[in-house]
Amino acid sequence: MSKRYNIAVVGATGAVGQEILKVLAERDFPIGDLRLLASERSHGKKLNFMGKEYTVSETTDNSFTGIDIVLFAGGSASKTFAPAAVAVGAIVIDNSSTFRYDDDVPLVVPEVNPEDVRWHKGIIANPNCSTIQMVTALKPLHDAAQITRIVASTYQAVSGAGAEGINELATQSRLLSNDPNAQVETNIFPCQIAFNVIPHIDIFKENDYTKEEMKMVWETQKMFHAPEIKISVTAVRVPVYRSHSEAVNIEFVREMTPGQAREILSRAPGVIVLDDVANKVYPMPIISSDTDEVYVGRIRRDISVDNGLCLWVVADQLRKGAATNAVQIAQLLVAEKLI
Repeated sequence: MSKRYNIAVVGATGAVGQEILKVLAERDFPIGDLRLLASERSHGKKLNFMGKEYTVSETTDNSFTGIDIVLFAGGSASKTFAPAAVAVGAIVIDNSSTFRYDDDVPLVVPEVNPEDVRWHKGIIANPNCSTIQMVTALKPLHDAAQITRIVASTYQAVSGAGAEGINELATQSRLLSNDPNAQVETNIFPCQIAFNVIPHIDIFKENDYTKEEMKMVWETQKMFHAPEIKISVTAVRVPVYRSHSEAVNIEFVREMTPGQAREILSRAPGVIVLDDVANKVYPMPIISSDTDEVYVGRIRRDISVDNGLCLWVVADQLRKGAATNAVQIAQLLVAEKLI
């Protein structure tokens, strides 16, 4: 009988936690015992997983005895409880930004830098959702021709801000559809999101880039082991419910043609090329939603620079951008016999 692993999901009742459970089931992860954890307000809630009912417990320092892998769905819980999980021998896979920039914590996308899981010291960090989809598309091209510069603009769905973001877009859209002059409440986003785009996600840093934008800079450099790559990002919230899109311009040391890029990406793990503009075939959020792949299209020369290409990259930020990547890391630990 193949070995099975005791799994805990912290934040099991939230959007990412629910996606983690869904992906664990879809991928038939070899689970022994399953422990569903959340905040005090969710204590006692019932959740169904693969035909069995589980009771959600409040997360405490004593929640991890006997657990092999802890999947943190995000938020502040990992900062509070990850050390306790590691102390009793569990491996933590964390969806929050708490540990991403620690030198002692690997930041991993299995299609990009799987080798980095080997040096973990109990915690492995999941990158930011926008970074995950971009590096999944760019790493095969970087390996082939060495990227020197990246300029990216993101078009991020409201579900990146959780269920409250979805509700705010839905409420504003209904009100404004009935009355274009209606006054709407803006509780989640800094400005009205319905029928609008907002070039502001997370807080602004001293360099006038937002934290969301700088995450993509730091995380890409860390996972590519290439701090010399120049990266500039503009992160924008758009009135789309699910799946993030990105326009990415890249410069290489050596020439790469669009045809070469299509061929490389068509063989890349986790990537689907949709690039037939004559027949209006290109990635869109309605295609990528509820899937695990990163979709790439609009592959063309960047006519403003030498050795440059332009790409359009789309992926479901709740799946590949969070839950699926975390489960893939767990699968990698099993495959590499690191647990």
